[in-house]
Amino acid sequence: MTPLPAATSVRFAMSQPAESNQPPRIRVRPPGPVSSRLARRLTGVESRNVTFIAEDFPIFWEKARGSNVWDADGNRYVDLTAGFGVAVAGHRNRRIVSAIRPRRRGPRGGARTPGHCGGSEVGRDHHRADTGTGRPGTIAFSGAYHGLTFGALAVTDRALFRAPFEQQLSPHVLRAPYPHPYRPPEALVGLSADLGDAALEAVHGLLDTAAGAKVGAIIIEPIQGRGGDVVPPPGFLAGLCSLCRERDLVLIADEIYTGLGRTGSLFAFQAESVTPDIVCVGKALSGSLPISACLGTAEVMQAWPASDGEAVHTSTFLGNPTACAAAVASLKEIQRRDLAGRARREGRRWLVGLAELGERHEAVGDVRGRGLMAGLDLVGDRETRQPDADLAGRVIRKALRRGWILLPGGPAGNVISLSPPLTISRELLDASVEMLDEILGEVATDRHSA
Repeated sequence: MTPLPAATSVRFAMSQPAESNQPPRIRVRPPGPVSSRLARRLTGVESRNVTFIAEDFPIFWEKARGSNVWDADGNRYVDLTAGFGVAVAGHRNRRIVSAIRPRRRGPRGGARTPGHCGGSEVGRDHHRADTGTGRPGTIAFSGAYHGLTFGALAVTDRALFRAPFEQQLSPHVLRAPYPHPYRPPEALVGLSADLGDAALEAVHGLLDTAAGAKVGAIIIEPIQGRGGDVVPPPGFLAGLCSLCRERDLVLIADEIYTGLGRTGSLFAFQAESVTPDIVCVGKALSGSLPISACLGTAEVMQAWPASDGEAVHTSTFLGNPTACAAAVASLKEIQRRDLAGRARREGRRWLVGLAELGERHEAVGDVRGRGLMAGLDLVGDRETRQPDADLAGRVIRKALRRGWILLPGGPAGNVISLSPPLTISRELLDASVEMLDEILGEVATDRHSA
């Protein structure tokens, strides 16, 4: 089984935050005795479906700073996941920590800013935004991940997540094939020769059906994150935007994973000069505390009626002042340090290094990404491109024992998904390539000797 992220936190030290870009230092083979004891304790109090626990997994975090994580046994790691894409400005960023220290504010209340809203919580009223026809349908894409609440799960595409709730999800979602350059969907075979054009043709075909006539919006990740760090062909997103304008549809860009600097621009959709009607952001929005936001055009947001004392769709902790303070500080850090520009500049050379690594190892079928977001698609055979999740699991475990935290990605769990803090040093980026090179060489030797 491919392991989940080694990112369970038992204590988060908040004193004396400072930047940290130190190399790994392993004192006790992970998971050490303290992490192992905590794992046994966790199995007795947590749903068994939440945390993957094995004899050699996971570690338990004690603290984090910059690009580093320390576990409960005193080992120091380099986090190549940024805490699942959250800590773009580094763990325990000094200014963000300062913003969320206890102040004279109530636990709720305060000035209202966009608060709890995920990738599809806009879905209840978006169909009224432009046309006024009350069309309830949404087109989502293969490989998509938009979250696990019911609205988000309806447009998420993975049987693992959807199957237990399938009968309860919205029936008004149509699925279009995402133009995956390395793994083109079979549904695009026989359409336009250009992959992006074929995907657009497929969307047009869906809209021309009886069910498609009820569609009011299209939701898409400009670059798929949990789908395997998939970058669509150039021009596809711009073409999709034009299609939405032509068909009078609302275009929703889910930038929860990619937004706020990760891909080398503030938003991934900016690479094609696209302007969505709605943008969903989170993760990096605060770099620490739970908060997300939906940003939309004035016209789209007018789909919500004026409050008469009750909100149509809200949440208890909407506009939480502490989380909002963290978000303001995070946005200022991203801008002050030009982290999007840094991701773009450092990402170019890092991706070149990863691509060269991929050429040296038969197990690497594809290397893809943009900015400081990358995926290594591991395969059992390059010709058939058969995903190898077991290999990815071995790589992740070997890396953990050396002090590097990695994530599995993609529907099959065979993609090594890399999303380090945007503050990570060039030296650690180079060292990450060397580490992966060595480990892939080791697993190839193990495979041949087996």
